[in-house]
Parts: sequence; C-alpha cells; structure tokens
Amino acid sequence: MVLCFLCIRLKDGFAEGKDLVVTAMASMGEDQICALKDIRVHLFRFLSGISDFLFVDEKIPEKIQKAAANSNSNNLTLDEVREALIRQEDTIVFRLIQRANFPVNSPTYDEKFASFSGSLLQFVVKETEALQSKVGRYENPEEQPFSPENLPPSLVPPQADPPVLHPAAASININEKIWDFYFNQLLPLFAVPGDDGNYASTASSDLDCLQAISRRIHYGYYVAEVKFKDAPQDYEPAIRAQDREGLMKLLTFEAVEEMVKKRVEKKAAVFGQDVCLVDNGNGKYKVDPSVVSRLYGEWIMPLTKLVQVEYLLRRLD
Repeated sequence: MVLCFLCIRLKDGFAEGKDLVVTAMASMGEDQICALKDIRVHLFRFLSGISDFLFVDEKIPEKIQKAAANSNSNNLTLDEVREALIRQEDTIVFRLIQRANFPVNSPTYDEKFASFSGSLLQFVVKETEALQSKVGRYENPEEQPFSPENLPPSLVPPQADPPVLHPAAASININEKIWDFYFNQLLPLFAVPGDDGNYASTASSDLDCLQAISRRIHYGYYVAEVKFKDAPQDYEPAIRAQDREGLMKLLTFEAVEEMVKKRVEKKAAVFGQDVCLVDNGNGKYKVDPSVVSRLYGEWIMPLTKLVQVEYLLRRLD
C-alpha cells in the first residue's frame, strides 16, 4: 500500500507540474532539461500503467503476498545482517567508480560560486534530501540525512512492521564525521585534479557516495542489536558500567575486518578495471582497489563500531 500511495502522489505531482521539479531544473543546462522532460513523460506513463495493478489485490502473485507477510517479522539474524552489508559493498564500490568519472571540480564546493546561499553541493544535498524526506526515505533508521534541519515530514504512510531496533537508534547520527573524512581525506585519493565543468553531476555523485557510505555505517544499529540479542549476558555488564572501551573490544574481530578489506579490494579490482579486447595486463583501474580497502579499514569499519557502541550504551534505557 505504501507503493500504491507513492504512485498516486507522484502521478498527481507530475500532472500538476510541482515547483520542486522547476527548482531542480533551474540549475541545469538545456540538454539536461530536455532529458528531464523526457524522463518525466516516461515516468508518468510507467506510473499510470502500474498503479491500477497495484490496487487490485487479487492480481498480486501469492509469493509477493507471502513475502510481505514474512517481512513483518522482527527476528533479524546475524547472517541476514552480514548479507546486507556485503550487498552494500557493491553499491559503495560502484558509486566511487561513478564519482571517479569526474575530476575534483572544486567550484562545486565554492560558497561564492552561485547566487543561492552556500555551495552548489550544499544546495543539491539540501534540496535532494527534502524531496527524499517527503517520500519517506528517512523513516528507515539506517538512512540518516546530512542536512537534518527543517526537513519536511514524510507524505508516505508509515509501515506497520514491528520495530526491530531500540528507539535509541533515532538519536544517533554521525554524518558530520562522514562528511569530514569524505571531502578532506577520501576524495583526494581517487578524484583526479581538474575541472570539466560538470558541477551539478559532481555534486549529485558526491551525495550518492555519501549516502551509500552513511547507510553502511549506520547499519551498525542492526549489527549491535543482533549481537546483543544473541548474547545479552556478554554486553549488559559493560552497558550498565557505560564502558565504551569494553564494548569496543567485544565488537572488534580483527580477522573478520581483514577479510572484509580483502574482499572489497578484490571487488574494486573486478568492478573497476578498464576492459580491453586484448588483454595487455596494464592493471589500470577506475578507482585504486587499495583506496577502497583503506576506506573500509580507516573509516567505514571504525565508524560502524562507533555507531554500535553508541547504540549499545543506550540499549537498556
């Protein structure tokens, strides 16, 4: 029903020509505007075609109904969490590769570059997150905004699933740390110097990277919750003592972390290699695989454990 509601809202919005589309178009060139208009037509036709199907229960396959029923279970397992984290590795690698298609493009971050307040990047982040908030993105605990001030409420009905996480998860957002390391330490490692003028695409690609990394790090809520439920007797003494160091030791498995670093490095090598008809063995990659390994070793995994510690410290509240 959430998707049904969203379809109707999107159809009505496109039919009325919402101001939000005009605002997004204002920062684009003529070619991009034409492309957006073309996408708008096809999306409207697509939504028109599927909305009737979504509202007729008897046409929904039985397997989908069973899957929806099963999704209401809050018995999350560690294996399910691990599978989700592994899938997110693919997303992060591909988004880094996408960002590497553009040079640094420093005017994207210049607060004096455009007529609006702040940089182009800040404008893109704020406007994109406002739209995503309206369609319910931030109703998911692992989705945390980078510009949480004055976000509009969701227009999508909340899901009726039983909660999996302790309410404390809602108070933990470390996106400021993610923003800082991404722009000041990570980006210079894989984006080449230069300026090709594609500032809007650069800002959009940066936000894609930031959101993928943030989702992976804040997924630590689920890791902590599953580990706590599997062995509460191991965690409760440290939680009651508010022992951060003790919790960090319980959550650290160096052998597993090394395995993750090797896996993401291999994925970056496979996904990001330049494909040639003749194998010349030049070993050229769109993103250096060692940078992806370093991303996980120095930032993603340590910050994920920080989220876990912050969550567990509040778990008994």
